[in-house]
Amino acid sequence: MSTKPKDSTDLAAGLLLMAIAAFFGWQTLDLEIGTSLRMGPGYFPMVLSGLLFVLGALVTLKAFGREGEPFGKIAWRGLVFILPAPVFFGLTVRGLGFVPALFITTLIASQASVRMRPLPALVLAVAVTILSTLIFSYGLGLPFRRFGPWLPL
Repeated sequence: MSTKPKDSTDLAAGLLLMAIAAFFGWQTLDLEIGTSLRMGPGYFPMVLSGLLFVLGALVTLKAFGREGEPFGKIAWRGLVFILPAPVFFGLTVRGLGFVPALFITTLIASQASVRMRPLPALVLAVAVTILSTLIFSYGLGLPFRRFGPWLPL
């Protein structure tokens, strides 16, 4: 095995996973860990952080063993539309209600693809909203407002 990484994408991914694991592991230090028989509130997050760190280390080690592909273009359109979609949902679900917040969130997320056109995006948003409402509201009986106080219904 050489000492210089050959696959820069695996190296970057592994280091990022280890950094995220270290951050969340550090955040759980204030919580009581407990034991495997008597788990505290920090036990499960600490175990997951440890597993994520090990996974990151394995990915990083893999970067030294094989020739990789160079970094490709960053999918900025996906980042711009996918990341804000759940944030929008979280900020508006109480005010707009589940149905309109989910409908608009689906429309936002659907714009991440350059191939998505307006009519299929509307069909997708309607289908996701109807199925989610049937499953979560009627099927599972979750107690949330379908339409919120911001709407004059």
